[in-house]
Amino acid sequence: METPRERWVGREAGPVVRPYAMTRGRTRTRGLVLDLVTVLVATGRAPGERVWLSREQRELLELCRRPSTPADLASETDLPFRVVQILLEDLHHYGLIEEVQQARPADRPDPRLLMRVLDELRRL
Repeated sequence: METPRERWVGREAGPVVRPYAMTRGRTRTRGLVLDLVTVLVATGRAPGERVWLSREQRELLELCRRPSTPADLASETDLPFRVVQILLEDLHHYGLIEEVQQARPADRPDPRLLMRVLDELRRL
């Protein structure tokens, strides 16, 4: 008969933790919309005395010292994207990370120019 320790710990994988346990049971964000390419960066503020950060949140905060996207963070941490979204929303709520100002539509290249570049690349 298997002991509980053997069932919940893999030799190579380590402890098995369900995604909802990392998000404290939450499966949805509370309002902050973070898509795949939203650029986030750490604010440099220290967490308040009443703020408890999980190991995953501390890792995400450390990775956000340089501008990062949720897609990159999910890839680097091997966490499901939805879990990363929820944990990042918590960090944003605590004032520990913020969105980098996105380019205004006028600053973006003309779509026709991008199509020409794509056509030229395909010819290569």
